[in-house]
Amino acid sequence: MGILTGLKILDFSTLLPGPFATMMLADMGADVLKVESPHREDMVKHLPPMDGEVSATFAHLHRSKRSLALDLKTEEAKEVVYQLVKEYDIVIEQFRPGVVDRMGIGYEKLKEINPRIIYCSISGYGQTGPYRDRAGHDINYLSLAGVAGYSSRKKEAPVPAGIQVADLAGGSMSAVIGILAAVYHRERTGEGQYIDISITDVVFALNAVYGPGYLIGEIEPEPESLLLNGGYFYDYYETKDQRYFSVGSLEPQFQARLCERIGDDRLRSLGSSRRIEDQRAFKTRLAEKFQLKDFAEWVTIFGGDFDGCVEPVLKFSEAVQHPHIKARELLVTITKPEGGTQQQIAFPIKFSTQPAAYRFTGVQTGTHTEEVFKEIGFDPRKDRGDERE
Repeated sequence: MGILTGLKILDFSTLLPGPFATMMLADMGADVLKVESPHREDMVKHLPPMDGEVSATFAHLHRSKRSLALDLKTEEAKEVVYQLVKEYDIVIEQFRPGVVDRMGIGYEKLKEINPRIIYCSISGYGQTGPYRDRAGHDINYLSLAGVAGYSSRKKEAPVPAGIQVADLAGGSMSAVIGILAAVYHRERTGEGQYIDISITDVVFALNAVYGPGYLIGEIEPEPESLLLNGGYFYDYYETKDQRYFSVGSLEPQFQARLCERIGDDRLRSLGSSRRIEDQRAFKTRLAEKFQLKDFAEWVTIFGGDFDGCVEPVLKFSEAVQHPHIKARELLVTITKPEGGTQQQIAFPIKFSTQPAAYRFTGVQTGTHTEEVFKEIGFDPRKDRGDERE
């Protein structure tokens, strides 16, 4: 049982944005049925490293989801979808705009069958506009939305982020928000909803700190020139052994604690000044101080009871072992359908009475096809006029 137990979702998405969204919904208890093509596999299924027949990433993104294999180019498959949508609450898809309509499973068609359906389309650029049919990936959306333009060092290229910021924040998270808002609206009004999620739209909205400055005063956000993008001492600092620390001690009390812990009177005087020249000198001197000690020494200095927004830049293997990550139970062990278990990243939101629910890791295409056919009383042999055993 989870907080969304009772919600039934048909998931036509692949790759990352849609699957991450439906994973979150499944973790909260929703019944997610993943509809997959038997002829065109999700590329993520073969993304190394593999754990058995599917990749570890695929097994993570598709945990707790049943898989139904359907060739949506056939009339038989469409009839299965039409039968299913009578009983399902939500449809989520990630095709290019117009594709689902041509396939006969678009919102208007499914709305005729179930007027209460909530239908969410995730795409790179949205269902309208001159770029609606254009291909794109995470790095492209960050670029067009103006984010990558000031996310770099001066006179250097933007650095590809270690995570897919646009896909996850722009696609997955916004889809979950939109879907749950539509569920609430339907509970009050009985009305279904079509949701158009443009990853680029949401990423553009993430320019929430420096975008307003341009809109009212044409102050262009530039690389390494702003309070939060390396223009001041809020930044990463290299240690003697080529590791890094993050320093976010913006507030005066945190900055004072930083200077006190480092033990440099010159830092204190520079840090208390509001002059831009002194603040830049503060950053330079801080960088010099970090170069004097190894990573492990700084971990000790800024560990324990230090409260000043200074933390080590951890490798993922180190983050997994961090006592806070462990205390927050951010790793879980999930049962694999073929036997055994797999360690995965846990659902991050904690409810007081409805904990996350994990059923099994991601499965091979069509694992639950017969099971689903039985549930809806569909016999593919009869549909083809084939009565033979």
